[in-house]
Amino acid sequence: MIRVLLGLGSNRTFSGKTPLELLRGAVERLNNVLEGAKFSSVYKTRAMYVEDQDDFYNMAAVGFVADGTTPENLLKITQKIEADFGRDRTKEIRFGPRSLDIDIELFGDIKIDTPDLQIPHPRVKERAFVLVPAIEILAESSDKKIRDEFKSALALLNAAEIEKLGSFDDLFGEMNINQVVRNGTESK
Repeated sequence: MIRVLLGLGSNRTFSGKTPLELLRGAVERLNNVLEGAKFSSVYKTRAMYVEDQDDFYNMAAVGFVADGTTPENLLKITQKIEADFGRDRTKEIRFGPRSLDIDIELFGDIKIDTPDLQIPHPRVKERAFVLVPAIEILAESSDKKIRDEFKSALALLNAAEIEKLGSFDDLFGEMNINQVVRNGTESK
């Protein structure tokens, strides 16, 4: 099994669903993709790069994919989830508003630098909105080295603009993610 770390974000509604509801839907879908998935609290953060947009709701997920899974396979899966929740990359502004964004931050020890995929994510250490939730869930893992690297990077950033909205259980506690089937709909 290969451990992966994902960053999730949303700052636009889609199909009548709020950014928090979209994150909840993404969590349901990712629970079927990641073995032993753990999800961070949700944080509200100001937009970076393109600042004239609504605040983002961010969180992180850590879990495992099968050994035969490639980063490119996972990218296809995450982009399908994004599209199912309203993301249309052909119509968006880079770093602009989006209904759902799922970034592959880490994929085991693999390093990739292609036009379509960079792992580790090239901006992970400049983004407190990724580092804070990642540190939260990595604290439960055995990978002290990565957690310590993220803490060192976070110390150089202004994390004061990140507001914790609530823990995963507080926000999504009613959600029984074990009853979710692979297509993202709840089983009866």
